[in-house]
Amino acid sequence: MLPSNLDLIHMVLGSGLVVQLVLLTLLFFSVSSWAIMIMKYRYLRRAIDESGRFSDFFWKSNDLTDAFNRAKLLTGSPVARVFRVAYIELRRVQQQGGVGTDGQRKAGSHFSRGGDNVRRALRRAINSEVARMGQMVPFLATTGNTTPFIGLFGTVWGIMNSFHGIGMRGSASLAVVAPGISEALVATAAGLAAAIPAVIAYNYFTQKIRLIETDLENFASDFQNIVERDILGREEAGR
Repeated sequence: MLPSNLDLIHMVLGSGLVVQLVLLTLLFFSVSSWAIMIMKYRYLRRAIDESGRFSDFFWKSNDLTDAFNRAKLLTGSPVARVFRVAYIELRRVQQQGGVGTDGQRKAGSHFSRGGDNVRRALRRAINSEVARMGQMVPFLATTGNTTPFIGLFGTVWGIMNSFHGIGMRGSASLAVVAPGISEALVATAAGLAAAIPAVIAYNYFTQKIRLIETDLENFASDFQNIVERDILGREEAGR
């Protein structure tokens, strides 16, 4: 096992400058992709876990204030963050109390506009959460799409140099051709090694983000119904 590793290192060190630059580029893409994969996996796992815990608490609780206090503790939950934004907007609407700029109480249209404000706040919060979850994920797609071609470029360049060396020596035996070609093929192997995990991770994270986005949409719809039917509706009827 040890001699094989040493041979690989020697092939990299013995390759041309262009191939070495290609390998360094691929190393950058690979290390960056793995760092993103680890961070994003931990982030989404926490988001799913805490969102589930908050949803359970929210539907068991009869007090939005208790749910708001709980949401402040679950900082990793997208659902909790969306709820906090909507709750703050709802409180702002309620504190206005339907009083216009002239000091007179407004008609029921105030509460209709209040429901629209909550709806817009929910939409903005969901868009913000989706953008937050999608950060750095496109880099994985870029890695999966480009690194095989970068590696192929290194391979083509290495083979060109090998054949140029063969022409200069005037010999084309296997002993002369094989080392140069094997060095060149390392670039293709490195490109595939960087691309395959990145593509798998990109598809996995994209699916998870879609699932969380669906949960956010469902929660926003349910919360909006609660606001319009049970809260603003009661206040409007009481006036």
